[in-house]
Amino acid sequence: MLDPVVVTGIGVVSPNGIGAAAYTEALRRGESGVKMIVGFDTSKLKIRFAGQIADFVPSDHMDGRDLRRVSRTAPLAVAAAREALTMAGLAHPVTDTDLSEHIGMLLGTGGGGQEFVENQYRIHYTGEGRSSPFTVPAGTPGNLSSEISIALELRGLSHVITSGCASSTDAIGYAMMHLDTGRLPMVLVGGSDAPIAEGIMLGFEAMRILASPCDPVSKSSRPFHAERDGFVLGEGSWMLVLEKESHAKARGAKPLAEIRGWGSTCDAYHRVQPSPDCTQSARAILIALGQADINPEQIDYVNLHGTGTRLNDVLETQTIKRALGRRASEIPMSSVKSMIGHPQGACGAAGVAATILSLRAGFVHPTINLDRPDPDCDLDYVPNQSRLSNAEWALCNCIAFGSKNSALVIRVRRD
Repeated sequence: MLDPVVVTGIGVVSPNGIGAAAYTEALRRGESGVKMIVGFDTSKLKIRFAGQIADFVPSDHMDGRDLRRVSRTAPLAVAAAREALTMAGLAHPVTDTDLSEHIGMLLGTGGGGQEFVENQYRIHYTGEGRSSPFTVPAGTPGNLSSEISIALELRGLSHVITSGCASSTDAIGYAMMHLDTGRLPMVLVGGSDAPIAEGIMLGFEAMRILASPCDPVSKSSRPFHAERDGFVLGEGSWMLVLEKESHAKARGAKPLAEIRGWGSTCDAYHRVQPSPDCTQSARAILIALGQADINPEQIDYVNLHGTGTRLNDVLETQTIKRALGRRASEIPMSSVKSMIGHPQGACGAAGVAATILSLRAGFVHPTINLDRPDPDCDLDYVPNQSRLSNAEWALCNCIAFGSKNSALVIRVRRD
């Protein structure tokens, strides 16, 4: 590929680190961001812990008046977007009108503004006061990209991709398509979700897919563990600046990595369960490899979906074996959700950011809390401690409700 799509900026607001540098070091140390929930009454919940960003200050990133009109998902995204633009060498807000008209905004989110809507319904039905006139726009997922565009004065396309847990992976894939076709010279893309609210958590509890507490609760997110029983809910935002390499070089920006392939398929099987035959999840990976024009032998590292549910971890293991063949047993792979919980639609961007930042720093991050692997999960999940690595080619995998599968192939740059 003579002019690949490259990443020139990364922004992070994560349960285990705010800012790309803090996130990288937390990944290196295997530091968990899972803790007891604060900020609202959890007495009606059985599960009272999550990957929550307790030290995030929304007013540092958005005006107080605006904050009363948006969900928590919006300031998380704006904060990560500002860092990504700064790293890419771009001012924010983008006051150059010509430049701002040529930067697209693509956001992946699962729940969007559900947390805001829930709080407003509670206010209304309990008689605590008047619900906000901004309940509808704040709760509409499609409005989230507009909030980022408004805050940063981005006047290119402004779209939201919502495909469950694959949302931000798909958003990155669509951004690559826009750049490859020449429709845009630059795209700000990533994921943001803030699902830690009473009603949302009660819904997940009803599905019986949230992890039981361990002691301490930081050990509760344990993908591929023999005794795992669900995922830990998380929140956060991870944003990337993407552009063609020729465009980056022309403005003196440094490429951090290349987005080389994207595959997306649907099992057409079940509302919440992946297909047990793994055909379509493996095909998504093979499509991504094909677009990148590489073979399984070239993959050096895999960033897994790795939720911690009993079914998903086993089927993802089978998917990787089916797609990568004998190479699967030789490749280090890990799940960042073991440290941050599951940030729903933002999880793909969380994995992409973790992959690029850790590999550029010369290590692969661990899957923590993995002292006793499930015998049916028998690959190299880099248990408990990070590992030195000079990996160059990486695969990032996502599996979503509704039988959706999405995968990205990334080439990390160290020049």
